[in-house]
Amino acid sequence: MSGKHVAVLMGGFSSERPVSLSSGAACADALEAEGYRVTRVDVGRDVAAVLAELRPDVAFNALHGPFGEDGTIQGILEYLEIPYTHSGVLASALAMDKAQAKHVAKAAGIPVAEALIMDRREFGNVHPMKPPYVVKPVREGSSFGVVIVKEDQSHPPQVITSSEWRYGDRVMVERYIAGRELTCGVMGDVALGVTEIIPQGHAFYDYDSKYVKGGSRHVIPAQISPNIYQKIQTLALKAHQAIGCRGVSRSDFRFDDRGEGEGELIWLEINTQPGMTPTSLVPEMAQHAGLQFGEFLRWMVEDASCLR
Repeated sequence: MSGKHVAVLMGGFSSERPVSLSSGAACADALEAEGYRVTRVDVGRDVAAVLAELRPDVAFNALHGPFGEDGTIQGILEYLEIPYTHSGVLASALAMDKAQAKHVAKAAGIPVAEALIMDRREFGNVHPMKPPYVVKPVREGSSFGVVIVKEDQSHPPQVITSSEWRYGDRVMVERYIAGRELTCGVMGDVALGVTEIIPQGHAFYDYDSKYVKGGSRHVIPAQISPNIYQKIQTLALKAHQAIGCRGVSRSDFRFDDRGEGEGELIWLEINTQPGMTPTSLVPEMAQHAGLQFGEFLRWMVEDASCLR
């Protein structure tokens, strides 16, 4: 039994607060069962003062979205010299900015979809790219604000320029890649198994299909050719290393196998704070590799450090 004092950081104030609370609760319970002394911290603006007083041995970062995975909380933990799980300041900030992450991935030889970065207020009545395409906020997670523009749409979606939009003004317009949704986790310097995500009753893998029970079906190992399976593992590890991630990350891919030949495989993005809920992908991948949830979290706690 460990006896280490672990502060599980959860909640926060991004749009992903409910997911983070769910992830955090699951992790805190499992870490207690592993013998750690656990303090649950619902992160507010006073988090630096709270942590300075607590002085835990390790901070387990179960936050999602801006502040929790964009380098901000990581910078606070560095300043307080509290070892923490997952990626450090630079990798977190880089991965959170989809445009910058894509530049780095492309430079590392990872196949990405063509994209434009623009201000959402520049959208007029003319498509910025030939449909079908996808519009994504540059700095959001969990598919918040993702809009798919189909081939038969005569003009760009109005929601993007409306006053209701609350995902920032910089957006990425990316060629839509048809096909299968595949994802692969990385743990340290090892790629885990590849999962195919099959949304149930949803057009794509949106917030509900990610986090609502029964919203999607996960097939692990994905039923694809060994060649593509290994290629995804190689690219996931390459992205993890190119962006400078530590601990656990997850890369998402699209694989269009409808045509002739091997098909088109495209890397979409990397997630430095993958979900840790009962329906989450990376804990399933770890289990597929023979690690129970508690053992997996123990590895993450023991891997925690500063200067990541």
